[in-house]
Amino acid sequence: MSSLREIRKRLRSIQNIKQLTNAMEMVAASHLHQAQHRIQQTKTYSSKIKEIVDKLIFNLPEFNHALVEKRKKVKKIGLVIIAADMGLSGSYNKDVFNAANRFLKKYTRDQVELFVIGRKAVEYYSRRDWPIHFQQPKMVEAKEVLYVKSLASHIVNAYIKNEFDEVWLVYTHYINMFSKKVVTEKLLNIDIPPHSSGEQNLDYIFEPPPAIILGEILLRHIFAKIQSSFDEAYASELAARVFAMKAATKNADEMIEKLTLVRNKVRQAEITKEMLEITAGAESSK
Repeated sequence: MSSLREIRKRLRSIQNIKQLTNAMEMVAASHLHQAQHRIQQTKTYSSKIKEIVDKLIFNLPEFNHALVEKRKKVKKIGLVIIAADMGLSGSYNKDVFNAANRFLKKYTRDQVELFVIGRKAVEYYSRRDWPIHFQQPKMVEAKEVLYVKSLASHIVNAYIKNEFDEVWLVYTHYINMFSKKVVTEKLLNIDIPPHSSGEQNLDYIFEPPPAIILGEILLRHIFAKIQSSFDEAYASELAARVFAMKAATKNADEMIEKLTLVRNKVRQAEITKEMLEITAGAESSK
């Protein structure tokens, strides 16, 4: 059995860990509240932009754009993988990498180049043979508006220059505090869903010309999609960390309770041993 000093040392260590995990849970919960509010804003903007794109293209059947046109032969694919800057969030990063790897299994290494976001993603794929086209080890900075616009422009320009024939996203879709799902979605080309047969063309008057409007709207659509993906991934990471730290705090409480019982038994045994020694010494002195 461990000595009383060793048990007390372990108790202090676990109590310190409990304080740390409890603090991390509260910080993550606070940031999550802000992230949820931001998701609602970006979702509203993104869905409205998509609605405008669909209506414009439906009412401009003769219009074509490089971001909408499907390439006849897909030779090179860009895959954007959004993970976290740190661990301590359960299986969050592992789930993202598993989804990305399932996608990558369908292609050879000369067919795909990666855009890796978050320190964990950079570390993970730097140790593998997949070529990295772009990396950003700071997810917290990557989700800011100016950076998202820069990344969106980079992806769009690379696609228009035929560096990529398709671009896909792997990120964690935030459903609610208790539910999230890793999704793999096509970013480019932009797929336009078929409209119902009952929908009618409307006689729009465009100012400026439709080509200019649609070209600008398509760029905004790509930006909104990337921004939404970043925001959902960040919120999912925070939610995962809240539950991971809550579980860690609970485990620490259980260990503290068990060690406290062991400490009391050891202390009782030592006291009993000392009393027996005193009694034996008193008996021998008679």
